[in-house]
Amino acid sequence: MISDPERSSQRVVLVTGPSGAGRSTAINALEDLGYEAIDNIPLSLIPRLLEGPALLRPLALGLDVRNRDFSPDGLLELQARAGGEQGLEILYLDCNPEVLVRRFSETRRRHPLAPNGAPSEGIALEIQLLETVRSRADILIDTTDLTPHDLRAQLQGWFGHDTGQGMAVSVHSFSFKRGLPHGVDVVFDCRFLNNPYWQPELRGLTGLDTAVTDFISQDLRHAPFLDHLLGLLTFQLPACLDEGKAHFAVGIGCTGGQHRSVAVTEKVADGLAQAGWRVSIRHRELERRGIAGASTRVLNMSGETGS
Repeated sequence: MISDPERSSQRVVLVTGPSGAGRSTAINALEDLGYEAIDNIPLSLIPRLLEGPALLRPLALGLDVRNRDFSPDGLLELQARAGGEQGLEILYLDCNPEVLVRRFSETRRRHPLAPNGAPSEGIALEIQLLETVRSRADILIDTTDLTPHDLRAQLQGWFGHDTGQGMAVSVHSFSFKRGLPHGVDVVFDCRFLNNPYWQPELRGLTGLDTAVTDFISQDLRHAPFLDHLLGLLTFQLPACLDEGKAHFAVGIGCTGGQHRSVAVTEKVADGLAQAGWRVSIRHRELERRGIAGASTRVLNMSGETGS
């Protein structure tokens, strides 16, 4: 394969999974994160691509059964041949078959393995075909319950870090009424703090508003809670980094995901950024409601929003 030391540190991600599981969304998201992205590349061309001039950006390659020379054995053989030198990673996007059938029905597209039959037939064949790849995947993301925005957020966590810290950190606010968010490593409950919802003048605001954060900070339990939470995380994160973890996600929840969890998430993310971590922030409930300023963003070490 290749032995150029300049290429050995370049991240190369092979993106695959059953049709309809979100491969195109993933490729586009990785491109937005700064990856050189190529979709539907023939398997036989990948060695030539990797032997070419070194690229300044990491590489994401989309592969699925539509590629004319695609085979699970060929993909795994390619990874094995390059493993010691290039470090190819397989990102496998999985999904429940029933959800895949619904997605094909909604888009009215034919399945590539059953162009003249029912999509369910092609889906069953493809899942069986890819089973060995799934079992060998370096990163597996189940998109069954994920929106495209959810998938992008998870990819941001896995692949969005480029500062050399070696691990991406994300902090999510959420509503316990809607269940725990997918993929979080630890969850903290801030429902014990005074609830701004019961203040008529604060009910329509969010934890992004100063009046709400001022109200919450007046709770005598607020400051000790933040101190303990940040103390635990700043103790735990370096240990997770030493273990080689690529992404660490923190979930902070309250009843409605509008006031307390949002305010605490902002404080925690700022504290982690000040401690030297590059942190992405996401407010799940505010995003769902389309509230301005709630989109995912990243804080750099100064606590300011970075690219």
